Amino acid sequence: MRMAITTVLVASTLALAPPASAEPVGTCPPACDRIPQTAWIGPASIPLDTTYAWPELAGLAVTARAPRLRFEELCAIPPLPGDPRNYAVAERVSVSNPRGQWQLQAQVLHWRGETWLGGELAQATVATAVQSLRDCQAGNPAASASLVVDEPDRFAAVISGPVVLHEYLVADPVNSTVTELALWSDAPAQTPWPSVTDTAVLDALGAPLCTAYIGSCA
Repeated sequence: MRMAITTVLVASTLALAPPASAEPVGTCPPACDRIPQTAWIGPASIPLDTTYAWPELAGLAVTARAPRLRFEELCAIPPLPGDPRNYAVAERVSVSNPRGQWQLQAQVLHWRGETWLGGELAQATVATAVQSLRDCQAGNPAASASLVVDEPDRFAAVISGPVVLHEYLVADPVNSTVTELALWSDAPAQTPWPSVTDTAVLDALGAPLCTAYIGSCA
């Protein structure tokens, strides 16, 4: 049933999406054809910034086609037919460090067209991700996933095993956008994971969307 609903939503998105047009680099109206620079989480809000001095993510962003979340790769989650992410405007940032240190992936996905429909697609993406996370061990028996924050439209999770992964995902339905932050390392990591509040990381991840997509937040 979830797959059928997703397929219908994708078809509706294609019908409603406007033709591509230019928009300001820094900010956008609620419907945009690129990810604005201001949509990315600030480096200081990313865990381990005091160790790695993370760069400004906007300067490293590249187009993500058929974007996948980092935990889906680790858990060997198969692609979903008709996945609405395939029709989103999406950009990805990857920051690599030596083996045994923490690696970073961040993504922002935005659906053009009617905001009510894009918001449903954003929420469905997070809901499907939660279910996929719970099925992680079926695809990768060596991985054990735990939801540490499970709230409407957002979650934080930890996957343990030969690779340890901290995954953060936020949907903002009012601007039809999903944003991801993932950090992982071979276990045991040479740099210990810091004492951070996962809800604070989620807040910092989602907050820039209100600035980036003009008029989308009260």
